[in-house]
Amino acid sequence: MRGAKCPYRKGDTEIAPDRLINRRWLPLNALRAFEAVGRHMSFTAGAHALTVSQSAMSRHVSSLEDLIGRPLFERGPTGLKLTPAGSILLPVVSKCLDRMEQTINTIRNKDLESRPIRLHIPPSLLYQNALPLLAKFHKEHPEIRIDVVTSNVTGAPRDNVDMAVVFDRPNVDDSVADLLWMVRVAPLCSPETAAAHVGKSFEQFLHDNELLHVKLEGEPRGLLWSSYAAQQRLAIETNDGLAFDTAFSAVRYAIGASGVVLADIDMFAQEIASGQLVMPYDRVSADGFGYYLKTHAEDLGDPAIFLLREWIIRHFSGGMGRDANAPTEMVPEMRG
Repeated sequence: MRGAKCPYRKGDTEIAPDRLINRRWLPLNALRAFEAVGRHMSFTAGAHALTVSQSAMSRHVSSLEDLIGRPLFERGPTGLKLTPAGSILLPVVSKCLDRMEQTINTIRNKDLESRPIRLHIPPSLLYQNALPLLAKFHKEHPEIRIDVVTSNVTGAPRDNVDMAVVFDRPNVDDSVADLLWMVRVAPLCSPETAAAHVGKSFEQFLHDNELLHVKLEGEPRGLLWSSYAAQQRLAIETNDGLAFDTAFSAVRYAIGASGVVLADIDMFAQEIASGQLVMPYDRVSADGFGYYLKTHAEDLGDPAIFLLREWIIRHFSGGMGRDANAPTEMVPEMRG
């Protein structure tokens, strides 16, 4: 690694390591090279993407490392890996280059309308609640174009988006986070499943039914049920049973087949109100997860993003397409 105390030379000017970098000294070619290498995790592929030599890419990245005073990649026998500094810098550089590219193309193509806003929404939330609300926003603001993307991840999506509704525990990062609502879960099932086990204790009811899991990426398949069982002080097996990628799928299975799903009673309030789902025991628990709207702070000056953010906060947190006052259907004989 090049030493952090080695000054960086920009033209005829040496930039001492204790000097703050301003835009006059931003090495755009080096940043483009770093982004290309980081995107492909390869100097060869990055060089091919920019149609330059691999040695030129290496020189650009090395000069950027000199400027920053920290390595951006770890070079090992298995390939490249971003260092902590590289992991911080890469998404920022990628987003800035994407925005410049999109804006220049918009101007070149004489399309002066706002570019599409890329909005991420988790799949269960999208299919269960958000679609009619998006239709309402589109009707009220047809001039604002939105590209909706979805992925089954906990926390921020991997794709570069302008705004993201995320399912996550509270955390602090460099984005602006607005809490839409905290999740409240309870065991839910079909009326037929509940009726077949009337009179049993809560623990025996769960023991005698198949527990349906909603998998969280990177977490054990039984995490949500095991956390719930610990909160409720239940001695039950929480690893068996079918597992689904989305709560939407798990709930549809519980309605149409069998099993008990641990699901958000607010997200599925309409199914509970209609009697498709019942909550046999009044054992609601907050599992620590919630839905948050994440926006890049630098994007809040964009009028379209500002308007969409305000609209989402007002409409989604105020109901998200669900009837917040809907009665919770229970089987009276089974209240615990």
